[in-house]
Formats: sequence, structure tokens, C-alpha cells
Amino acid sequence: MHVASILKVKGHAVETVRADTTLTAVASRLADKRIGAVVVTDKTGTIAGIVSERDIVHALAREGVDCLDWPVSEIMTREVLTCSADDTIDEIMSRMTARRCRHLPVVDGRKLAGIISIGDVVKHHIAEVEMEAMAMRDYIATA
Repeated sequence: MHVASILKVKGHAVETVRADTTLTAVASRLADKRIGAVVVTDKTGTIAGIVSERDIVHALAREGVDCLDWPVSEIMTREVLTCSADDTIDEIMSRMTARRCRHLPVVDGRKLAGIISIGDVVKHHIAEVEMEAMAMRDYIATA
């Protein structure tokens, strides 16, 4: 199974913000949309970074509430790990585990094509394993 199959079910929508958006505004967006991360893009739509709930919590713990007025560019991860629609679920699980990241923007060339979370990956991996188990049960039952 590939990332494309996740996006087919989940869709290609990605919440994005600009680098000058305040942490308060990002936190509100995350809460309103019930998501864990947003992609930071520049004027051309190119990925400039990513910021997650965890990034905001760490900034609050280190700096206190004054950081909520900072632009997201102050805390975003600039070296964003991405994937393509052709990557396999196994490849993505391995990358996300090794880099300890929970969200991967999906890119098509330089264009943002979606985003997947570790929850999306696990959900689809479980569905794949269940399909294989059902196929094995059917095979054994008819053998």
C-alpha cells in the first residue's frame, strides 16, 4: 500500500499558515480544526516549515506565555521531512519512527499535495493487515 491510497481516503487538503502568523493564531487553528500540525508556506506556496502542537507546548515551557505573540517562524521546524504519493506505508512508518515525527507533508515535485499523520499510517496499515488475515482465513476455509 502507498501514500496515495491514504490520500485517496483522507483527501488532499492541508492547513497552511504564513511564517508571520502568531503562535496564538496557530494554536487556535489547530484546536478549531482538531489537527496536530500545520505546514508553513511562503508566498509561492513552497514549504518553509512545519509546526505542531508539541512545538508550541515546548515553546511555552521554555519561554512562558509571552511566546504566544511570536511569529511561527521562531519555532517552526525548517528542515521538513516529506514524502511522495509513491512511497510505501512501510517506508513511511520507518522514516517517521526514525525521525520521531508525527506528520509528513506529501509533495508532488515541489507542490504540496497533502499531509499524512502517524495515525493515518497506522490506520491504513491495520486495514491492510486485516485484509491479509481475512484472505488467509478464506483461503484456509476453502482449501
